[in-house]
Amino acid sequence: MGLLSSLTTALLLLAFSLFVLFYSFTRFSNNGVPLVRSVNYSYNDPKAQKTSKGDIHRASWRTFGFPTERECTIDPESRFDCGRDRLLSQGECEDRGCCFSPLPSPVGPPWCFYPRWYPGYKMGPFSPSTHGKTASLTRAKPSYLFKEISPLTLEVMEESADCLHLTIKDPFTQRYEVPLPEGVSHTKADAQDVLFTVEFHSEPFGFIVRRATNGRVIMNTTVAPLLFADQYLQMSTTLASSFVSGLGEHYTSLVLDLNWTSLTLWNRDMAPHADANLYGSHPFYMVQEEGGLAHGVFLLNSNAIEVILQPTPALTWISTGGILDLYVFMGPDPQSVIRQYLQVIGYPMMPPYWSLGFHLCRWGYTSSNATRSVAQHMHSANFPMDVQWNDLDYAHERKVFTFDPMRFGDLPEMVEEFHERGMKYILILDPGISSTSPPRTYPPFEDGVKRDVFVKNAMGEILIGKVWPGPTAFPDFTNVETRQWWEDCIRNFYSEVPVDGLWIDMNEPASFVQGSVEGCPDNDLERPPYTPRMVGGQLNSGTLCMSAQQKLSTHYNLHNLYGLTEAYATHSALKKIQRKRPFVLSRSSFPGIGRFSAVWTGDVQSDWEQLGFSIPAVLQFSLFGVPLVGADICGFGGNTTEELCVRWMQLGAFYPFMRNHNDKPNAPQEPFVFGQKAQAAMRRAVNLRYSLLPFLYTLFHHAHTSAATVARPLFMEFPSDPNCKSIDQQFLWGGSLLISPVLKQGAVKVKAYLPLGTWYSLYNGQAFHSKGQFFLLPAPLDTINIHVRQGHIIPQQEPALTTAASRRKPFFLIAALSGDGSARGDLFWDDGESLDTFEMQNYSYIIFTAVQFQIVSEPLKLNGALDGLVLAGVQVFGVLSAPIYVLANGEKVLDFAYQADTKVSLNFFHNMINRVLIIGQINVHTFDTGSHFQECLRVDLI
Repeated sequence: MGLLSSLTTALLLLAFSLFVLFYSFTRFSNNGVPLVRSVNYSYNDPKAQKTSKGDIHRASWRTFGFPTERECTIDPESRFDCGRDRLLSQGECEDRGCCFSPLPSPVGPPWCFYPRWYPGYKMGPFSPSTHGKTASLTRAKPSYLFKEISPLTLEVMEESADCLHLTIKDPFTQRYEVPLPEGVSHTKADAQDVLFTVEFHSEPFGFIVRRATNGRVIMNTTVAPLLFADQYLQMSTTLASSFVSGLGEHYTSLVLDLNWTSLTLWNRDMAPHADANLYGSHPFYMVQEEGGLAHGVFLLNSNAIEVILQPTPALTWISTGGILDLYVFMGPDPQSVIRQYLQVIGYPMMPPYWSLGFHLCRWGYTSSNATRSVAQHMHSANFPMDVQWNDLDYAHERKVFTFDPMRFGDLPEMVEEFHERGMKYILILDPGISSTSPPRTYPPFEDGVKRDVFVKNAMGEILIGKVWPGPTAFPDFTNVETRQWWEDCIRNFYSEVPVDGLWIDMNEPASFVQGSVEGCPDNDLERPPYTPRMVGGQLNSGTLCMSAQQKLSTHYNLHNLYGLTEAYATHSALKKIQRKRPFVLSRSSFPGIGRFSAVWTGDVQSDWEQLGFSIPAVLQFSLFGVPLVGADICGFGGNTTEELCVRWMQLGAFYPFMRNHNDKPNAPQEPFVFGQKAQAAMRRAVNLRYSLLPFLYTLFHHAHTSAATVARPLFMEFPSDPNCKSIDQQFLWGGSLLISPVLKQGAVKVKAYLPLGTWYSLYNGQAFHSKGQFFLLPAPLDTINIHVRQGHIIPQQEPALTTAASRRKPFFLIAALSGDGSARGDLFWDDGESLDTFEMQNYSYIIFTAVQFQIVSEPLKLNGALDGLVLAGVQVFGVLSAPIYVLANGEKVLDFAYQADTKVSLNFFHNMINRVLIIGQINVHTFDTGSHFQECLRVDLI
């Protein structure tokens, strides 16, 4: 045994020695100096890493001395990266006064990290300010950053009882600050009403935000130093839990992975896939706390941002410019967090009713005749469809504001034909304006040059990029004159082609060359000392030069705002031209875009994984204040399959925005091209959507007026249910309908979670009494499982081929009773297209209630919009024994039925919706007591 033990020891020592040699070979360079690299980050090339006046780093910081071993004894998951900005050797790490401690793997926790105490800014005393109170932040000694800014000004504003707002900025030099919508007001609350407390640490500066009711720490920025240089701003904080959502736009689950994940916010023309920055940037996150509480944090900053998530749980913000403008929303519940966030960035617009119908598009409808044919085939096959689209095929030489005289010569006539059939028409409008047309042949460019509307390069000349028509100029939508020119271009085109909406694509902005056709200058804007990890590796990859000049600032500061500013200009133009509710669809996004535009999730692939990930993508935008959102149904890239397209049409029927869109080289995926069984399944899904449009439209009314979410994560509605925290393969419409789609190939059953309570199948009223559990539900190819929540009343309408027709069809109600026989619902109704109907009090609004087994309507507002519309029937779910008879307006209704197996009362009658209706005496077995009642079930629709 002794010999064996000695041999074992020798072998272990030999193995360790080999490991050290291998490790030294792979991890050491620069004459044996170890290099430290954190997980998931990129750094600029070696040329940019040389210490110089333009570099972010100072060569040495040894004057602060080395941290002690005790200061460096930190759990790996709680380390905060001291080398995020670049690759560091051990010596360089220690020169910064940071700790160096290698781990077995280079992936995960940083090897170079801040000690427990690290020198930083020192906060001076507070003094009153116009909006709150201010204090000065100063450094006794500089940090390792070049062009560091000191002093700084901290301003703290208690915007309201549930919102803390603070800014950190340079008091002497104006830096770019993102403007907010005007007219947002807050009421300052009494001290006893405030939901938070804030504790400031003087040196090193940091602050701790706690929930006033339970003392829970919401933010703690004292865990790592505040850094603030010209092109590098960094702030870290702990998180109250690991259930974090937001920080889009990325290809992620609804709850983010905190295992040393890096998320970059930099708008980019990039098809959705993992570990990539995509089309939009939303520096907002929500944290689900224990006990059903929630809070949110918003960093109002438009520069390139990297967010590092770690399992502490904690995160670090790093921005390449601007200021630190931070909002903390205290909820206390998830829906309140969203309302508070939207009070800052603006509530979403009210969409036109027709935009909630089915949309059909393809890049590859190569002529007006081909476009006509598709629309005709859809209606001939009895598929509801409201809106026909054209991609860039329509444009002459791919130039916007033109149409091809040969292939689309009768485009105006085609649009009028669609209008006569009750349909709408939308086409694509890219921002890039062709710059190479012969003189006097392309007014949009020539007029734009005269009016000085285009983005300029660093030399003051028009910056020329390259997009679909070739060399292009890019409008500067931060310029008032540009917005007027854009309106004039749209007005001139609209006078020939009366489009109903505009699709603004490629507006990150995207360019097929890096920066410009002439390249970009070699300066700190194009090659900043720090670049977040991103597709292409550089800020100007696939877009404009960062040094490009716009009216408000450089493109370095404004890039992420380009889509938002174009959406605002387009929405404003259509509003003035059409004098109706505008419809705009944008690919690029930034906080506040929901006020002007719908958004879609870009060039998704036709595969099952992307089908599943489309749900968290849609739900993320709900959190971002963009309720009108959807993914390209059946996928944009690659060929779909019949089964995939059926399942995607079923799911897409419950996207708030429903559009089937396909790429040019792919097999057709219009619903009518598939087999009869597949068509029947798709038709059923679309008809179901159209029947629910009154309910969906009412949800959008609440989104517009009170910031309610439309497509809703389960945790929003059931925040105290731990099973709901991370569910993102199911979702809700409002608080009433639960959607449980099939997302797996070949599946004919779906495992669905039903929160506590009774849920009724929308199709037949079958009751599921759930204790908060999963059910395995049948899901044949023609079925998507939809359940109505107990206590809710759903208004429906008979579907038709267009919303223009369906809006004249009879209404129906589904009343899903709670155990005590109660239920509630509502209906918002206007003409579906006029401007500001809610603001101008030009609408009808009815509350439906079921109480003591009577269904009653209470009209809170009537304007005649419902005149002539018929209520054709009521289904009551949860009636446990058969009615004796049914009365309508005091008269017996013979056409009623009771389904004993599902406990559903079906009542049909034909009276106007603005008459008094009585549905008579029934025998009801209540759920909670088991007693029997002889009660009168009334429906009073006044």
